[in-house]
Amino acid sequence: MESDREVPIPDPVEKPFYFRRQDLFSNPDPKNTIKGNRLINLWNSHHFMRTTVYVHVRHPDHKDDLLLEANPAPCSDGVMACRWTGKNTAFREKARILSVVFSDGHRLILVPVQLEDVFDEYFTLKIPENGYILGKRRARRYLCLRAVAAEVVQQGFRARGHLTDFSNAAFSVNVTPESPGSFRWFNPNNPSTVILYRNGHIVYSSSCRCIRQTADHEARCIVFAPREDKMNRFPKKKWRSPRVKITPIPNIAFDHPTIDKKVQIDIHDLSTSGFSVRLTGDEDVLMAGLIIPDMSINFAGALKIMCTAQILYRREDKKNMIRYGFAFLDMDVTNYNRLCHIVIGCIDPGTHVADEVDSDQLWEFLFESGFIYPEKYELLQAHRDPLKETYRRLYRDNPDILAQLTYQRNGNIYGHTSMVRSYRKTWMVHHLAARKLGNKRTGLKVLKQIMHYFNGLYRLPSVGMDYMMFYFRPENRFPDHFFGGFARHFNNPRACSLDLFSYLNYRKSKPGCSFPPGWSLGACSETDIDEIQRFYRNSSNGLLLDILHLREDEEERDSLSQMYARHGFFRSCESFSLKDNGILKAVIVVNRSDMGLSLSDFLNGMKILVADTEGLPWETLSTAVAELSGCYNLDKIPLLIYPFSYLEKKGIPEEKRYNLWILDGHYSQEYSDYMMENAKLRLRFILRLLVKRYLKR
Repeated sequence: MESDREVPIPDPVEKPFYFRRQDLFSNPDPKNTIKGNRLINLWNSHHFMRTTVYVHVRHPDHKDDLLLEANPAPCSDGVMACRWTGKNTAFREKARILSVVFSDGHRLILVPVQLEDVFDEYFTLKIPENGYILGKRRARRYLCLRAVAAEVVQQGFRARGHLTDFSNAAFSVNVTPESPGSFRWFNPNNPSTVILYRNGHIVYSSSCRCIRQTADHEARCIVFAPREDKMNRFPKKKWRSPRVKITPIPNIAFDHPTIDKKVQIDIHDLSTSGFSVRLTGDEDVLMAGLIIPDMSINFAGALKIMCTAQILYRREDKKNMIRYGFAFLDMDVTNYNRLCHIVIGCIDPGTHVADEVDSDQLWEFLFESGFIYPEKYELLQAHRDPLKETYRRLYRDNPDILAQLTYQRNGNIYGHTSMVRSYRKTWMVHHLAARKLGNKRTGLKVLKQIMHYFNGLYRLPSVGMDYMMFYFRPENRFPDHFFGGFARHFNNPRACSLDLFSYLNYRKSKPGCSFPPGWSLGACSETDIDEIQRFYRNSSNGLLLDILHLREDEEERDSLSQMYARHGFFRSCESFSLKDNGILKAVIVVNRSDMGLSLSDFLNGMKILVADTEGLPWETLSTAVAELSGCYNLDKIPLLIYPFSYLEKKGIPEEKRYNLWILDGHYSQEYSDYMMENAKLRLRFILRLLVKRYLKR
């Protein structure tokens, strides 16, 4: 197979690759061949994809075997041409060309040499009758772009460089140690943490083992394989999000973060928190731990959902199929709502997530379910036209300041819940109501789907759900059981707090009375914030001040207003301090929004924290409220006053009381487990009650 002719070969600018495994090429198996026509097609494929081949040459003097890169030329007339790559400059030394070698990723193919013509820049050879398949890789290997940066860390040793090739089983990096480190510090027998970056973002990070490495001292090529085929991105769930199979089958599409390849794979099953895929070994280009920054989930070409996902595990089943599990790392509210509409709709077709809601049907439901009771309607009726317009825009357009779920049958609403982004990193339960559907108790059904919905939502950074809040009356048994019950059960106000407020509608009046001597009203200072935090910490130690972010600078406060403004809504929040001779007596938080963002106007009223109940006369507080009321287009301004005992001590009749429930998002999993367990127990109780009633008949 060797050519007897000595030809001029290029002088590599880079260090040549010395070939030590001559035994691989010496006795190719005559039974493991590839015919000439298929050989030509593979050759032309390499030319089309601009990939290189390797020319196996032997130096005439030193008898060293080298592998030199060359570019294949198109082949159609029975002759193959190889042009030396631009990495080399020609020289006049003679060498013997032994063979040409290239790979299709899985197989290594050897082409025997029958030289036709030899030139300085290139050479040609006749197409042989057969090529030889020297071996087949367990996993297809892909060359990588230098754009993928690599970092290797091991017990104080750190090296940086770039990814050179990648497969589903292993990858190699070319790295140089950071000064004053040395490869003498690198122990190939110990695990290393390998981090890969694309465009400055991490696309892979895992503990790996070294398979092999070169012996260079300055820079080394190291081949790593992951130590495990699974990772624990999130705490283990007691209640897993249900997975469904969709027809027609959706698929995922993305640009592979480490190789120059567009990937498209069918989804096996799907949930609100992730999905799985199944592949054959030949199709596999994935690895546990890989992060996909810009993935699209495509539903029959009609809907596309954009997200960021990470591969959490790799498993092989008995049918030699490989299963990968993905978790969603991020997506915006709009995309998440689309996903949930499909997944939860498969679980229960009556559940509609972020679907366009007929506002007239919604109003009818709110009245019939008792959510709007006579006393509440008395306050709302004067503003029914602006309320209708706010609801029409909210529930028709579904902007990313709203998350909502309804339970419907033939267009009639039997259960509804929604949340609005109330503060920059806080979402407030807007509605939570249900009515009977025949003999079915839809409240628990809606509650169960709500937990499926929120089980994935709170994990998404783009949603910004650091906290969730809910106002409810203490005498309302359903929310007191499922919300207040968790706060009492968990018994950690820094995780889930429950604060009781007095509620009063303050009749707006023009400022007439002046403050007593020594009293002042102004913007909160740093000292005022420190003082109210000391008071609240000793009184409740809850999460109220965490969601209010009194220390936010102007730019941070404006971000909430700008988010609302993008969707044609209004929202602002400012805080003021009321002092007596420089001593803080109360902090007044002025919330403003469109009518209807909360039917009790919790986002369009004042929240008052009284730091000194004994030292703050009601008349002085009333004067402060009157001073700040000019910005409201309301006849009555809702006041929420903490502590709830303030009005009672001052002899002022309160209208009602509200619990403010706040959950830190870090404890959402514990809350989800509690809700699912209690919903299950409540359902068992209802079933036992129905059985008893049936037996009495």
